[in-house]
Amino acid sequence: MELLCCENLQQTPRAALDSKLLEDERVLQTLLSMEERYLPCVSYFQCVQNEIKPHMRKMLAYWMLEVCEEQQCEEEVFLLAMNYLDRFLSAVPTRKTQLQLLGSVCMLLASKLRDSKPLTIEKLCIYSDHAISHFQMLDWELLVLGRLKWDMAAVIAHDFLPLILHRISLPTDREELVRKHAQTFLALCATDYTFAMYPPSMIATGSVGAAVHGLGATTMSTDELTEVLAGITGTEVDCLRACQEQIETALRESLRDTRTNSSPVPKALRGSSNLETSQTSTPTDVTAVNL
Repeated sequence: MELLCCENLQQTPRAALDSKLLEDERVLQTLLSMEERYLPCVSYFQCVQNEIKPHMRKMLAYWMLEVCEEQQCEEEVFLLAMNYLDRFLSAVPTRKTQLQLLGSVCMLLASKLRDSKPLTIEKLCIYSDHAISHFQMLDWELLVLGRLKWDMAAVIAHDFLPLILHRISLPTDREELVRKHAQTFLALCATDYTFAMYPPSMIATGSVGAAVHGLGATTMSTDELTEVLAGITGTEVDCLRACQEQIETALRESLRDTRTNSSPVPKALRGSSNLETSQTSTPTDVTAVNL
């Protein structure tokens, strides 16, 4: 009994961020130089897909996010899965009856790469209510890998998040809250096709700006903060400002959908159950977000 291991096997401990990597400018520059390689090559709803429409992608993204939440996947799994999805759809005409199968395979592959406890085919089949089979998953796994040329280590917006947060001055007691809000905004952007063609660095920078601004976590003015963030990733100030405003608008619409119950918004994109119904001064003025 003295040798009994009492560790909590339900939660796998994760290594802390390496300060040397966070401070090394070469890491950030390498990500910036690679990010465009993993963007969808075309706006696929106009020139590739005939059956699939933007609202179908959004419904699929919500389902995928719910699965990742339920299985407690790492935050980057959903973002990476959506990257695979967009890259595949930009190259391969797909029937709408195959969309959930494609989303399941993308989650499977992303979890294998970014999670210590990958999703299983059996669980994904259950989440689809057995609308997809084990053999379909295996076949499409090879199909997706082939179409993406086995280049699966994509640069996503989450990769920039710790690097950006490390380079701005925030009160110690607000850093974690800003990070959580920024992660929520990243997930929100991944569900919205209008952000699919944006560089991950811009989405990450805009999400941090929206989170800091909404929480009032800095003494800098909005313009000063935008200039600092733009300088970190080399983004044009006007482009970053427009991106941040678009993220805030997307959040406002998400909260509105939650209040009206007009669409099944995942928990990660919803505020707490006692959200104020009055319009706040900024759509990011939400201090309790379920993650």
